[in-house]
Formats: sequence, C-alpha cells, structure tokens
Amino acid sequence: MQSPPLDPEIADLAPNEPALTAYDEEHAVTYMRLLDAEAANADWREAARLILHIDASVEPDRARRAFDSHLARAKWMTSQGYKLLLRRGPSDPQPRS
Repeated sequence: MQSPPLDPEIADLAPNEPALTAYDEEHAVTYMRLLDAEAANADWREAARLILHIDASVEPDRARRAFDSHLARAKWMTSQGYKLLLRRGPSDPQPRS
C-alpha cells in the first residue's frame, strides 16, 4: 500500500460497506484526524471545516452528514477495517484468503 495523500478530496458520504475500499485507503489520514478531533472534544463544525473542508455555516446539512459518515467509517476502521489491511502484503492490492 502506498502512503495515503494528506489532504484528499472528500465525498459527501464515506463508504458504508463491510469491505475495505480504495476510498478508505486514500482517506486513512482523514479518518485519523477525525478520531483525534473527537478525542480532543473538538466541535464537529470546526472538524468539518478543517478536516473535510465543508463549512457548516454555509452547508450545515451536508457538513453534518459528511462528518457523521466519515467519523463512523473511521471508527469502523479501528474495529474492523484494520484487520483487512493487515491481511494484505506490502504491495498486495487484494485481501488474502
């Protein structure tokens, strides 16, 4: 796996499927930043603006949906997704059986 970009484009909704996606790999840093923000009790609107680049004062519904879905996916990555990453070799794009 290549290093993920530090500031990738953000979709309105994070994936919500039981498999690891290319989006997940590309947004690993985004997920970590969201988890850090939650641990620091940061306001979700500030996290949406700084991490997801969505201004909640301009697009409150979009910002909230994006924040909630990306934070949920970040939590999924810490409980399930990381296992799928560990099954892969350093340059193996597909999970091992």
